[in-house]
Amino acid sequence: MPETIKDFESAIAELETVVKALEEGDLPLEKSLQFFERGVQLSRFCHARLEEAEKRIELLNERGELRPAPPSLGADEGDKPR
Repeated sequence: MPETIKDFESAIAELETVVKALEEGDLPLEKSLQFFERGVQLSRFCHARLEEAEKRIELLNERGELRPAPPSLGADEGDKPR
């Protein structure tokens, strides 16, 4: 497994490979733990890239001005004020 994460697409592809290997259940315990740790790294990387992408989403209004995307496009249910 490469230590560095190149980009979102390669991280997703590697994460799918890791998940498939873990689901097969044929790995020794230590190797399973290594795959699990790598999967967590990849998942966190992907989540961070998605959050960055959400922040960059902006819509043009009728005057051609930029405005932030509506909260429904980016906020988790847990992020909403109660």
